[in-house]
Amino acid sequence: MRRLLTSLPASLLMFFVGGSAFVHAQSLGIFEGHSDVGSVLHPGSVSFDAAHGTYTVTGSGENMWVAKDAFQFVWKKTSGDLSLAADIRFPHAGTNPHRKAALLLRQSLDAGSAYTDAALHGVGLTALQFRKEQGAMTADVELNFDKIEDAPTRFRIEKRGDNFTMFVSFHGEPLHPAGATTRMHLEGPFYVGLGVCSHDKDLSETAVFSNVVLEPLAPENASAASKPDLYSSLQTIALSPSARNQDMVFATQGHFEAPNWTRDGKSLIFDQGGRIMTVPATGGTPQPINVGQATACNGSHGLSPDGKWLAITCNTPGAPGARVYIVPLGGGEPRMVTQNPSSYFHSWSPDGKTIAFARPHPGGGDFWSISVDGGPETRLTTTTGISDDPDYSPDGQYIYFNSDRSGSMQIWRIHADGSNPEQITSDERQNWTPHPSPDGKWIVFISYDKGVMGHPANKEISLRLMSLSDRKISDLVDLLGGSGTMNVPSWAPDSSHLAYVSYELVDAAAK
Repeated sequence: MRRLLTSLPASLLMFFVGGSAFVHAQSLGIFEGHSDVGSVLHPGSVSFDAAHGTYTVTGSGENMWVAKDAFQFVWKKTSGDLSLAADIRFPHAGTNPHRKAALLLRQSLDAGSAYTDAALHGVGLTALQFRKEQGAMTADVELNFDKIEDAPTRFRIEKRGDNFTMFVSFHGEPLHPAGATTRMHLEGPFYVGLGVCSHDKDLSETAVFSNVVLEPLAPENASAASKPDLYSSLQTIALSPSARNQDMVFATQGHFEAPNWTRDGKSLIFDQGGRIMTVPATGGTPQPINVGQATACNGSHGLSPDGKWLAITCNTPGAPGARVYIVPLGGGEPRMVTQNPSSYFHSWSPDGKTIAFARPHPGGGDFWSISVDGGPETRLTTTTGISDDPDYSPDGQYIYFNSDRSGSMQIWRIHADGSNPEQITSDERQNWTPHPSPDGKWIVFISYDKGVMGHPANKEISLRLMSLSDRKISDLVDLLGGSGTMNVPSWAPDSSHLAYVSYELVDAAAK
């Protein structure tokens, strides 16, 4: 075997590991080798043009998504924090609209390995895809474009600890965060490189990667002078049992929060910079909703069951301090509901006649109900600590909320008149903001680690889902968030999707 290997040209050395062929070549630029991952009918190839710094990669394979791995991978084995960037294009028209070209970080070369990638599809769809564990299902955060000409032309994927972020650029502009990020763990050493999948086992497709830059990253916030910038991303997630698809709706530098879904399922409402905004659920440019003289509106807002009225929490001239108001969804002057300040809307009763709202007090807070026409307030909880974030069940029988009355923050429910409190969760996490689904089958809530106190922003959290039939809990997505992520009801009207806001803290160097 030694004589056979040493007799090969120095530019080419092939060997077999686990039944797969791996090629090492001196002509792969910054990469060490290339191989087909998974089972493919047509072996892939790579050509490196050193004069122009381009990699032309051809790959076959049925897919690189969900539980399938079949693609050509040009790789380097490495460790630590890093970024990989490249211009990506398909030089030919191609056959399958979902052929993929991707920047990848992968635990191993085995099919089913944990990985994350920034992928461009032939149809223009752009996604941060990830499989967090060996053999798990792939999930993603998607940016949808109508055609390939509208998609980004340059991509970067970053690994900083267990955080992975996708950056994009459109036709030469500076790279900027796409709003797509995930948290997972890759044990060093791992593989980083370029991947191509034809999305058709009988075909091969080609992609060209140019201006490829692979570089190590300094620890985040290593410089005392480095102050990260905040980016906010409005996303939706499908509750499909086969895949957790996340669609990007809107992302920008700065802060916004608290999405609601309109009753027709076509738009989302959120607050940004003291204004109430709306944006198509499929993505677009947000537009302000006319709320008349109301200013300093915050993340406590929501639509009436018939979708005609919007409850908001804002200030108005002559009435300083947050109060609950109602405006027509189409816009108009606000009508005050709560006379007392420091009142924060949280939920409408299913019959549209009553509003539940919260109010802080020294050492904590409680919640009340009030007629949509105003008038007397009915106090529903009386605690020395916190009882917050009330949300009616769709049948009007219960109000779900979070409370620390058991010693840690857990999910509770009471009857709508405030009687018979019942603890719903009991674990080591700090659980907040429960929202029952319109079909009454689920509640969604956010969970902090057990050591986190209060409801802070920009913490590592999990979005979690509880089945009300058996009270089993599953994790939907991990993200940077907390306050602002899902303060108010954010279910799609058919209970098939959730809306939420995630956040990124991006170092100036990363930008």
